[in-house]
Amino acid sequence: MPSNGNRPLKLQFGLINHEGRYLTAETFGFKVNASAPSLKKKQMWTLEQDSQDAQVVYLRSHLGRYLASDKDGIVSCEADGHNSDCRFLIVAQSDGRWALQSEQYLRFFGGSRDYLSCFAQAVTDAELWAVHLALHPQANLLSVARKRYAHLSMEDGEIAVDLNIPWGVAALLTLVYLDGKYCLKTCDGRFLGNDGKLLTQSGRVTAYTLEFKCGKLAFKDCEGKYLSPMGPTGTLRSGRCSKPGKDELFDLEESHPQVVLIAANGRYVSIRQGVSLAANQEDETDTETFQMEIDRDTKKSTFRSSQGNYWALVAHGVHGVTLFFSSPTSWLGHKVALKANNGKYICTKKNGQLLAVSDSIGEDELLTLKLINRPMLILRGENGFICRHRNSSTLDASRSVYDIFSLEFSGGAYHIKGADGRFWYVNGAGLVCSDGEAPEAFSLELLERGRLAIRAKSGKYLRGDQGGTLKGDGPGPSSSALWEY
Repeated sequence: MPSNGNRPLKLQFGLINHEGRYLTAETFGFKVNASAPSLKKKQMWTLEQDSQDAQVVYLRSHLGRYLASDKDGIVSCEADGHNSDCRFLIVAQSDGRWALQSEQYLRFFGGSRDYLSCFAQAVTDAELWAVHLALHPQANLLSVARKRYAHLSMEDGEIAVDLNIPWGVAALLTLVYLDGKYCLKTCDGRFLGNDGKLLTQSGRVTAYTLEFKCGKLAFKDCEGKYLSPMGPTGTLRSGRCSKPGKDELFDLEESHPQVVLIAANGRYVSIRQGVSLAANQEDETDTETFQMEIDRDTKKSTFRSSQGNYWALVAHGVHGVTLFFSSPTSWLGHKVALKANNGKYICTKKNGQLLAVSDSIGEDELLTLKLINRPMLILRGENGFICRHRNSSTLDASRSVYDIFSLEFSGGAYHIKGADGRFWYVNGAGLVCSDGEAPEAFSLELLERGRLAIRAKSGKYLRGDQGGTLKGDGPGPSSSALWEY
C-alpha cells in the first residue's frame, strides 16, 4: 500500500439500459426494474469480486442483497450472500457498455422497465448497460504499477504521476460524467486530452470510457487506447496499448481535507524548524499544511504532515512525529479548539510553542482552520447532489447531477460562488439562494470522515428538506445537514 495509507474507494455505480433508464432495487419485495430516469440511492450498486475467481463479480444493492438469476432467467435481488445464482461475468463492449452474463447458466441479463430477465443467448442492445459511477467525483488517482499519485504539474502543463503522498490542491482530480463517458478535470478547471495536453474545453479527445479490471479502473480514449503514466515524471497520456495491463490500471482514493491552522498570534502552525510544532510562520507552504484524517467510528482526528508524520503529544509540547488522536474538535463560530488525548486543550504560548495544557477554551486556545484542497466544491447529501434549481435562484439538494461551486476563504469564514460569479446566501424565508451580488459568510465544520456541515451566519445549518430543497434552518448537524465534499 502506498504511503498515504488509504484504501481504494468502493466502486459504486448505476447501470443504465438501452432506454436510458437505471437498474433499480425496490425497497419492498426485493424486485428489480429499469424505470428510474436518474441515479439515486435505490439505483446504486456495489461491485464485489469473487475471492477465488477474479472474473466473477457480484452486484450488491443498496439493501445489501445480491442480484441473482435462476435457470429460467427469472431475476431477483433477495439473496443475502454469494450463492451460485449471483455469479456474473462482465463482458465489456468496445463502446464501454457492459453485458452481464450469468456464470451458472451463460445467459445475458437485460430488458426494460418491469420486464427484466437473464435468458438471452446473445447480446443485443437490450442486454447492454452503461456504467455511471455513484461515488463522489473528487478523488485522488493512484497508479497501480508505479504506486504514485497523479497531480497537476503547472510548470510542465500536464498531469504527472510521481507523488508519494497526494499533497495539496494539485492532487485533487474531478471525474466529470458527460454522455456516458468521463473527463478528468484538474483543480484549475482544465481537461486531460489523450495526448497528455490540458485543454480548457471538453470534447472528443478528453472523453474516456471507464473499464473495470480486477477491481481497478482503466480509462479508454476515443481511439481505443488507454491512459498510462509515461516517462520519468509519469506524464499521464494515452499509450499504444489496446488492452489494459498493470500500467494502465488505477485506484480512486478518498481525498482527505488538507488544512492550514492560524493561531491566536496570527502565525501559521508549522514544522518548518524540525519536528516540534510551533505557530511561528507568516506564509503558507507544505510545512504549514496538514492532512486532517477523521476516524469513521470515533470521529476523532489526526493531523499529518507532508512528510507523512503525525502530530504526537510529548512531555514538553506537540511534535509532528507519531500518531496522535485529538478528541472531537470544538467548532466555535469561525474558529476551532483542539482537545488532545490527555483531555487538555492545545494552546499557543507567546513564543509560538503549542502545548496541550488548558482546561478551558480562551483566546489562546482558538485556531482558525482553513481548508485548502477544495477550491472546487461539489456537495452530496443523503438524497443526492446540490445543484442550482432549473427555474429559480434556489438550490436543489437531491439531484443526480451536480454543479461545481467555488469556495473562497475570507477571515475564517467561506464564501460559496457559482459559475456565474454570484454568491450563496440565506433569504428571509430560510431558503438558500445562489444569485447574491455580495458574498455571505458561511462556516465549514469538518465533523465526520468525508462529510462536513455548513453553518449560516444565523448559526443554523444548511440542510436538505423532504422536498429536496436546500434550506438554512437546520438546528444542528443532523444527517440531512451533512455533506460529502
